[in-house]
Amino acid sequence: MKRSATTSPLTERLAALSEVVRLRVCRLLERHELSVGEVASVVQLPQSTVSRHLKVLAEAGWAQKRAEGTATLYRLAPDDLEAPHRALWLAIREQVERDFGSEDDLRRVAAVLAERRTDSLSFFGRVAGEWDKVRTELFGEDFTARALLALLPPDWEVADLGCGTGNASELLAPRVRRVIAVDQSGPMLEAARKRLEGVRNVRFEAGALESLPLESGSVDACVCALVLHHVAEPLAAVREMRRILRPGGAALIVDMFAHERVEYRHTMGHAHLGFEPGAMTGLLEEAGFVCARVAPLECGIGARGPGLFVAVGERGAGA
Repeated sequence: MKRSATTSPLTERLAALSEVVRLRVCRLLERHELSVGEVASVVQLPQSTVSRHLKVLAEAGWAQKRAEGTATLYRLAPDDLEAPHRALWLAIREQVERDFGSEDDLRRVAAVLAERRTDSLSFFGRVAGEWDKVRTELFGEDFTARALLALLPPDWEVADLGCGTGNASELLAPRVRRVIAVDQSGPMLEAARKRLEGVRNVRFEAGALESLPLESGSVDACVCALVLHHVAEPLAAVREMRRILRPGGAALIVDMFAHERVEYRHTMGHAHLGFEPGAMTGLLEEAGFVCARVAPLECGIGARGPGLFVAVGERGAGA
């Protein structure tokens, strides 16, 4: 950063932190040493833009960089900063965390680090992970997930609640005895029927999650993927899930962590802006489930939506 006659080291340091993106980047670099491409994946900006931001931070003394192979790695280590930088960073760090501490950033950086660990061919040009790339080219990316469905007991009956166009039913049908696909939208059910035409062990039912058209204790498991945030009364829906389960059965819910994307209410009809983990566990327990648990789902590096979780509740065997 070129100093003009009216600038000082202090104003240069402050100017380098005047962009929200650069504050987000500093927060990330204090936690992890990252390459330009990795930072770009996390903050979801073009690599050229991120490169310019990192150059400003490096020139102002905030980010240290080093080369590894063909990559340049950046970090912000408070103990390595010059004394004026360190004092300023320690003074503002708590406010940066509070005002610009995006949980989505942390979930995406976790995905980036996981990708670094499992695909070292694409990270810094090392070739130790070549088999992962070859395997994906030969067999595709999702064959492992599909194969794991074979762990399901083949005699199970599974309800796909809010089935939409039938993608979950399509995955489940080859692995279980029967799938009951339920949705209150006629067009969605029609799309699912078309998708699963010729699949004989899928039954389609029209109905809302709060009043499912299924008998009590009639299924071994139920799946509700990215639907609960549309339901005005989630507790009523979760109670219905428990009602239709046989003793020992389980409900699996995939949904979004709480977020602030209020436009989703208007553009996609969301009744809730996601759910806090504690609130979801509370819903399951209030509905009568046992062993309720919530875990984050690893997001794809290019994913632009809020973070996702999977929640599981079990209907006790003696219920």
